[in-house]
Amino acid sequence: MNTLKQTENNSVFIIAEIGTSHNGSLTRAEELIRSAAESGANCVKTQIVFADEIIHPETGEVKLPGGNIRLYDNFKKLEQDFDFYQKLKEITEEYGLEFLASPFGQKSLDWLLKLNCKRIKIASPELNHFPLLKDSATSGKEIILSTGVSLLSDIEAALKSLTSAGCVKNNISLLHCITSYPAPEEEYNLLILKTLSDKFQIRCGISDHSKNPLLVPLTSVYTGSTIIEKHITLKKEDGGLDDPIALEPEEFKQMCEGVRAIEKLQKEEQFNFLIKKFNDEKIKNILGNGKKLLAESEKANYGRTNRSIHALNSMSAGTILTKKNTAILRTEKKLKPGIRPEYYDSLIGKKIIRDVKNGEGIRSEDLGIKKEGMNFPL
Repeated sequence: MNTLKQTENNSVFIIAEIGTSHNGSLTRAEELIRSAAESGANCVKTQIVFADEIIHPETGEVKLPGGNIRLYDNFKKLEQDFDFYQKLKEITEEYGLEFLASPFGQKSLDWLLKLNCKRIKIASPELNHFPLLKDSATSGKEIILSTGVSLLSDIEAALKSLTSAGCVKNNISLLHCITSYPAPEEEYNLLILKTLSDKFQIRCGISDHSKNPLLVPLTSVYTGSTIIEKHITLKKEDGGLDDPIALEPEEFKQMCEGVRAIEKLQKEEQFNFLIKKFNDEKIKNILGNGKKLLAESEKANYGRTNRSIHALNSMSAGTILTKKNTAILRTEKKLKPGIRPEYYDSLIGKKIIRDVKNGEGIRSEDLGIKKEGMNFPL
């Protein structure tokens, strides 16, 4: 049985995603947690970051207020010791909230399990990180799985990976998401919540990267959302990776209060409220057609934000692929994506027939393999 903590009357479970906005400061983290608690959130979520579990050093740069920096270096700066996360959990629970975190590989998952969190949150880019999914499933924890930058077949594959490893569907929740920062409200296609819920017979919610504190969250309640995850920051100008699209405390409180108000209404009343507040055309656009397709704003990220098989160093023709010279990583900025992660185990021990540059994706042509059966990316 899914024991997902919710507020009175089985209401929406609100996750305040502080992510890495704490910047490694427990003082700042406590300010964020206190703001989340005062706003009315149920849960605070962070990320257990180890750069090597996420991207290759050669993946490219990210633009921050202080100038361009290698994305890998930015992730390295965000790494903390275990004691930091232990204290973060203690602070969160002192404020009466549940502590949640996203792992990105085996080490961060091990830490998350050591922290004895109630559940595991898998971010959208890790939807196809099958080793991580399987290890998460065997933990016995409940799993919240974001589905940004994915197709219906990707979600099916992820759920199959989880359930085949022993995770029952009642312990899985899906979060509809658009992997774009910020995400355009009109692309949210919130009727997809009913599509996913009906197809998979599973609890669904949203992970919202749009800027408006009310539009997407409140409309998602009308379409059946049981979980809302949204970033929180002290100030949008604070310089964190996600701060520009996060809500400041007063906005987050506004969202929580709006959600608590609309969830008390009947469906027809909810719809009339939304139309009156935002207008008919805007709500119609946000509801969409309910088909699970890539949003226009995230199409370019497909195959780059999610995982594929990459070389950890330069390889010459004749090199044998091993788990020491390859990894399942996000491609992100300038590298070429590799073969999909579901083929990882079958590629170990194979010999490449041409040189592969440091960090690049291992592609079918590097192995002399025909593309049939290996759909994407190659």
